[in-house]
Amino acid sequence: MDPSANHRGVALVVGAGDATGSAIGARFAREGYVACLTRRSADKLEPAVERIRAAGGQAFGYGSDARKEDDVVALIDLIEKERGPIEVMVFNIGANVPSSILEETGRKYMKIWEMAAFSAFLNAREAARRMVVRGRGTILFTGATAGIRGSANFAAFAGAKHSLRALAQSMARELGPRGIHVAHIVVDGAIDTEFIRSNFPERYALKEQGGILNPEHIAENYWYLHTQPRDAWTFEMDLRPYMETW
Repeated sequence: MDPSANHRGVALVVGAGDATGSAIGARFAREGYVACLTRRSADKLEPAVERIRAAGGQAFGYGSDARKEDDVVALIDLIEKERGPIEVMVFNIGANVPSSILEETGRKYMKIWEMAAFSAFLNAREAARRMVVRGRGTILFTGATAGIRGSANFAAFAGAKHSLRALAQSMARELGPRGIHVAHIVVDGAIDTEFIRSNFPERYALKEQGGILNPEHIAENYWYLHTQPRDAWTFEMDLRPYMETW
């Protein structure tokens, strides 16, 4: 039986955290896509998967280390076989870890690059290999202001996010003519998460004024990018609260 017979295809979210990634998965599930959510611990995906199912959508969680090539290849193969064609791949791993360049270690610098850049390459490559055969697909990368300019004490994160943006640019130029929409989204500002609420209460207090990003509103823009007609594709989109300094 064709695993895609009862839905529009798969929306794969790599790095589906409790806020933005889960919201993106839920947004696509509302439109009839199977939301396949991944992070290193599958157990942590259960609440998001259950919320999507409770709302009438289809969702599955997968534990996977996005930095390991063999694991990524196996996971993409499994999803294509058991859930259907991957129509959308969203890369949403952050790795925002500040440190003075004087105190940064080679080990941590490499780990941040692996998480935010190398894993993006692995997952996007595998998704693209399937998409080009079908002549369609969307690949969306969650970027950050660090991918545009490097701030003090964020050398590792900025280096990784610059690499991510360059990957997206190269893929967009290569794959666009083959029917694959590749876009890079610069998320510039604090997001409504438990981390922000617990660690930056003054920043979180701006929520009622629209001063921090709502994950559902971020997800809405990802859906918009996916639905753009191919005569007017966006490559890069900035998302920030109206009061954010930039």
